[in-house]
Amino acid sequence: MSEEGRQGDETPKERADRELIELLNELRVVLPGVSVLLAFLLAVPFAKGWSRVTELQRDEFVVAFLATAVSVALLTAPSSYHRLRFRHGDKEHMVRIGNRLSIAGIAASAVSLEAVVLLVMDYVLSLEAAIAAAVSLFGVVALLWYGLPLAAALRDRRAR
Repeated sequence: MSEEGRQGDETPKERADRELIELLNELRVVLPGVSVLLAFLLAVPFAKGWSRVTELQRDEFVVAFLATAVSVALLTAPSSYHRLRFRHGDKEHMVRIGNRLSIAGIAASAVSLEAVVLLVMDYVLSLEAAIAAAVSLFGVVALLWYGLPLAAALRDRRAR
């Protein structure tokens, strides 16, 4: 059955249950990548050669590290919220809060991804190459993570 058909037959409770399950499943996809990035970044300052980084590269690292940590915090918050509130009977509110936290976490992960690419390319090649790579990645992320969903929302709005 199509998503539209299924939504039309759902009660508000069934819809909230389905949306919460979908949200938690989506977080299971996103969170491992961000967690691996955080683990990698935790090791970087202790690696041989770290003392050779420039002040700019150190700043790039700090932005990447903090943005990744914030992303992990935001992306795990819906699960924590659910665990603490699941017996209180307001799944619709839980889904709204979880959705907002997830969107913010994904945005923070975009910042961390940009900063990591900038840092690695700056360290390995040059600042110019790093800027070109980061700008290119920004375009890809903006298009895939935000452009496509926003274009679909505009298309849906026009169709109504």
